[in-house]
Amino acid sequence: QVQLVESGGGLVQPGGSLRLSCAASGLTLDDYNIGWFRQAPGKEREGVSCISSNSDGMTYNADSVKGRFTISRDNAKNTVYLQMNSLKPEDTGVYYCAALSFPYCYLRPAYDYWGQGTRVTVSS
Repeated sequence: QVQLVESGGGLVQPGGSLRLSCAASGLTLDDYNIGWFRQAPGKEREGVSCISSNSDGMTYNADSVKGRFTISRDNAKNTVYLQMNSLKPEDTGVYYCAALSFPYCYLRPAYDYWGQGTRVTVSS
């Protein structure tokens, strides 16, 4: 059974940092494209960052997080990370990781497997 488990969310002040983790079981993450998505209250789920499967390793970031968020993977731990720096109140939401079997990753929320999410709140 495939399971993705996010962790690392919490409350942080504007300008602060958090590192989210996405740990997988039932699949090998480096065989999949992995995406991070977020959903703020009352808004649609949006793509934040994605990393293509290991043979490529290309990353893509939404314009709203470029220069602040970095996605990476640790194949030995079967875990993908999202390092979030210079956080803003508009980064608040529930963050989800997802896995996709496809030639490349993209930021549309049409992935094959999803985690349950971890909440991030940026507030003073």
